[in-house]
Amino acid sequence: MNIFLWILQLLLAAQFLQHGLIMLFPPEEYIEIMNATLGVGLRYFIGIVEILAVVGLILPGLLRIYTWLLPLTLAGLTILIACATVYHAIRGEMSSALYTAVLFVLIAFTGYMRWKVKPILPRRPTAIK
Repeated sequence: MNIFLWILQLLLAAQFLQHGLIMLFPPEEYIEIMNATLGVGLRYFIGIVEILAVVGLILPGLLRIYTWLLPLTLAGLTILIACATVYHAIRGEMSSALYTAVLFVLIAFTGYMRWKVKPILPRRPTAIK
């Protein structure tokens, strides 16, 4: 289960890295459309949050320090993705709404598993001799 959760975390991190970079550095043909629908500030906010989420998905478990950040990151992502699902559904973009709903389920599952069932334990302090 631990390996499955790590794979899921890495796939989620790849997804949010890709989307965060698109939000921060969109292709020229999408800048006007994105700024008209989201606004520049919200677009940058989403991009920065998603890039920070990538760090929160990987580093705490990898380094085994501040491991409480991993479930907290996933909780924040559930809020972000729930808002994205509602946003796409209101705009009638059902394929995007369905995609974000699936992401919501995967994030919520990973968050619950890393919080209650299979948490990553912090590194034990080493004894100095």
